[in-house]
Amino acid sequence: MPQSPTTNWSFQPLHRQRSGQFQHHVLNSVPETAVLTTPPPLRKPLSLQFAGAAATNGGAAALADKTKRRYITARKKAKSTMKMLVVDTEREEALNLQIEFEWVLRQEVHAILKQLRTILVECAHRFPVPLYDNEGKKTEKFILSVSPDQLKAVLTLTGDAITQADISFKLCKAPSQTQRTSITHDSPWKLQQVQDAANHLQTAINHIDDVDDSYHFKTSDEVLHVIGNILDALQRGRNSLLVPKKKPIEELIKGRNMKSLVPNLPEDLAVSFYLQSHKLIIAVYQLLNNQGTMQFDSRQAEIGVQWLNDVLLLLMNGQKLCQQLKDKISVFSVYKDFTVGSRSPSALSY
Repeated sequence: MPQSPTTNWSFQPLHRQRSGQFQHHVLNSVPETAVLTTPPPLRKPLSLQFAGAAATNGGAAALADKTKRRYITARKKAKSTMKMLVVDTEREEALNLQIEFEWVLRQEVHAILKQLRTILVECAHRFPVPLYDNEGKKTEKFILSVSPDQLKAVLTLTGDAITQADISFKLCKAPSQTQRTSITHDSPWKLQQVQDAANHLQTAINHIDDVDDSYHFKTSDEVLHVIGNILDALQRGRNSLLVPKKKPIEELIKGRNMKSLVPNLPEDLAVSFYLQSHKLIIAVYQLLNNQGTMQFDSRQAEIGVQWLNDVLLLLMNGQKLCQQLKDKISVFSVYKDFTVGSRSPSALSY
């Protein structure tokens, strides 16, 4: 069947297409190596439309620059907004901190001081000396010994003094010989550590009593000053019981308490009673001349004392409570301009 002349329109020679002379021609095949004689269509340069306006290459660059400026401006505005939000947040935090600070000064400080006073008064009642309605003069009996019969002391502790004691010990240079002495009611052995600790405890309670219940603290420095004084007194009180003062043996031999012993000991012997932590200790010292060099030998015995353990525990609880309040107040101490009633702390001017 013959094909229409338009069937192979694209395959007609260009001069025939233009002249309008068409011949009946059937294209059976097109070789793969044939050259395309029809030129490709002409294409217009790409133009971009932005908001109804055409942009050439130069226009596109200008538009990109304008878009970049808008982006930078928006970015600056975003940064400015974020900075304002940060400042507002910091101001709000400062205001909340100020409100909490005022509440701590008006309420919590007095509540903790009251709680602390209760602890310290209870501690005072454990002392065997008259202190805050404590009758004192509590009497206890103890036996301190070191086997086999190296040292033994049977004593009575009344208040802050050993009012009676029977002491026996063996000398290192004469192990078969036993030395004996005693303490009588007429000349008791004074334990100065007990009185020192009681005095420091009294000082700590006085610092609390000096603060009137209606007084309004205005700065953190005021509270830290009071708490610092209380802590110092409590620390000195604990140290009086935990760390006995060390004395040279010559001073022990010539000490006032040695005169309480009946009969008196030879000049090369010394006896010492002291407290260390929750224990009562007796120590016996003997001077030795080793080829012209003075040395000493010692023996000691100890026993636990319940009221000492209670006192040290209560003193430690008081110190912990003080330290907790001090740490909390120290958080506010960095804002030196904080005062009660202030709502715009100048230390936080951003």
